[in-house]
Amino acid sequence: MKLKTLLTAATMLVFASNALAAPIVIKFSHVVAVNTPKGQAADYFKKLAEERTKGAVKVEVYPNSQLYKDKEEMEALQMGSVQMLAPSLAKFGPLGLKEFEVFDLPFIFDDYAELHKVTQGPVGAKLLKKLETKGLIGLAYWDNGFKVMSANKQLKNVEDFKGQKMRIQSSKVLDAQMRSVGAIPQVMAFSEVYQALQTGVVDGTENPPSNLYTQKMHEVQKYVTDSKHGYLGYAVLVNKKFWEGLPKDIRAALESSMKDATKFANDVAKKDNDEAMAAVKKSGKSQIIPLTPQERAAWKKAMDKAHKDNMGRIGADIVKEVYSATGYKPE
Repeated sequence: MKLKTLLTAATMLVFASNALAAPIVIKFSHVVAVNTPKGQAADYFKKLAEERTKGAVKVEVYPNSQLYKDKEEMEALQMGSVQMLAPSLAKFGPLGLKEFEVFDLPFIFDDYAELHKVTQGPVGAKLLKKLETKGLIGLAYWDNGFKVMSANKQLKNVEDFKGQKMRIQSSKVLDAQMRSVGAIPQVMAFSEVYQALQTGVVDGTENPPSNLYTQKMHEVQKYVTDSKHGYLGYAVLVNKKFWEGLPKDIRAALESSMKDATKFANDVAKKDNDEAMAAVKKSGKSQIIPLTPQERAAWKKAMDKAHKDNMGRIGADIVKEVYSATGYKPE
C-alpha cells in the first residue's frame, strides 16, 4: 500500500512538473502585414498549435520585418535564431536551390487549379525534400496570389515597360522577366518598397493585390495593371534540428495544425486578393488597367524569353514536369 502511495505521488509529481515546464517557443518571423493572407495564416497556425498542444508550445509571430528583413531571415532560420518562416519561393534561388525559381516563371500558371497540381502534387513534394540539404524542412506551400504590375505610367503594351525601373525580389528569373520587356529590374527588400516608390527611386513593382493594398503602395502608384502574369507563394519552413528534436506527440500536433492552417491560407488568399483589388479601385488613388486577351498574349510571348534563358539554371527536368502538370506551352 505504501509503495502504491509512493508511485501515485511520483506520477503526480511528473504531471505537475510537465504542467510547470516552460513551453516550447516557436518564433515565426515574416515580412508582410498581419492582415495579408500569410499574416492571417501565421496567426491561425499559432492559435491551432497552442490549442492542440494544450499550451506546451507557444508560437510568437513577428510580422512586418519586426525581427528580420528579406535577406536576413533565411540565415536566422538556419542558425536557429528563429524556428519558423514562410519566405516567398523566390528566396530559395540565392540559397542554392535554383529549382524553386520555376515558380517565378511568368505565365506558368493560369489559375489556382493549375498551381495546386504542382504545389499539392509530386513535383512540389520533391522540391520541399531538397530543403533538407540546407538544414531546413518544408512543411507546406501557402498561396498568396497572382501578381499585378503597378507604376506611374500605364503598363498596357510591352513597349510601355521600356526604361521603367521595376522593383523585384532577388530572383534571376524575375530579373529576366523584366528585361524581356525592356524594364530595368531593381532588387530591393520588401520593407523598403513603399518609400522607394514614393521618392521615385523605382518607378513601379509587381505584387499580389493584398500586398499592394496592405502596404499602401497604391497610394504612390498612379496605375495598376490587372495582369496576373506571375505567381507569388510561400513555403513554410522550420529549422531541421529544432523540428527533429521535438517530442513525437508535439510534432504530430504541429503537423495537424499546419495542415489546417494551409487550407485556411489558400482559401483566404484568393478572397483577400479579390477584395484588395476592389479596395484599390474604390480608393480612386490608382487607376486599374485591364488587359485584353491579345495584350496578355503579347506580354506572354515577350516574357517567354525568361523561360528559355533560365531553363538550364532552374533545371530542364523540373520545368518540363511543371509544364506537363499545368499544360503550359512555350511560344
